[in-house]
Amino acid sequence: MRPFDLTAPTTVEAALATPGTFLAGGTTLVDLMKLNVLTPPRVLDINALPLRGIDTGDGLRIGALERMSDIAAHPGVYPVISRALLLSASQQLRNMASIGGNLLQRTRCTYFRDVATPCNKRHPGSGCPAISGANRMHAVLGTSDHCVATHASDVAVALVALDAEIRLANEHGERTVKLADFYRLPGETPEVENDLRPGELITEVVVPRLDWAARSTYVKVRDRQSYEFALCSAAVALDIRDSHIVDARVAAGGVATVPWRLPEVEAALRGAPATLASFEAAAALAAEGAKPLSMNGFKVSLLKRTVIRALLELTEGSHS
Repeated sequence: MRPFDLTAPTTVEAALATPGTFLAGGTTLVDLMKLNVLTPPRVLDINALPLRGIDTGDGLRIGALERMSDIAAHPGVYPVISRALLLSASQQLRNMASIGGNLLQRTRCTYFRDVATPCNKRHPGSGCPAISGANRMHAVLGTSDHCVATHASDVAVALVALDAEIRLANEHGERTVKLADFYRLPGETPEVENDLRPGELITEVVVPRLDWAARSTYVKVRDRQSYEFALCSAAVALDIRDSHIVDARVAAGGVATVPWRLPEVEAALRGAPATLASFEAAAALAAEGAKPLSMNGFKVSLLKRTVIRALLELTEGSHS
């Protein structure tokens, strides 16, 4: 780790007026600093900022500095969000990591985290060795010739499924962005991962009110049962009336370069009976456009099965 200056602003205004890299829980930033992947000359500890609180009065509003464990335990949080958080990392990390930091965490691609290897995210134009290298954990959706790294966040998948927005502040004011629009596909500029502008800070996560999201879940498939990133995941919410699906929200993780909404699956589910046959027909559309690599072709069928598993979990055996 290289030397750096550390300051601790106590107001949002002071934080935005001071150049530097923001530190909340530090569960991503500190790791990458130790590896010299990130070498900020100045770090701003923002934990004293008034960016906390969980409000469930009309929808869901979460301060950016709220810890993952506290959000997961809150009784007004939709099950898909709570479950995604509980399946993330370890209890110790969840006690430290903030929701804002989680949404900004960097990929776990081993080539990105190894400064001895080329990586277009670290050094644009240097190449992407994962394309022809060890790519079992990498993306099959949303990839480009410049990057195939998966997005690491679990809760981002749940939030994208629920049409969540984030509030961003800078020296000139505030703006609100849909989380799905915030993340950027790698294209020819994989080093630009999101729409966060220089000096900008996430202040709040806002989830619209969706009463039927009480019937929701997050299924995560991984190599081991704890402290492991997803091979594939599915965030699903269903509105079921008279044994038919009125509406659905479905998003996938572990298979794409960004949290991946599945609108074709949602459309196929709407109006269909809540049966296994309907789930299979809808899930067959989940991997449309997939581009498997040499070691991760299994993710195509795994994605379909994971979506079906989440749908079955929500219908509690009522399918036939």
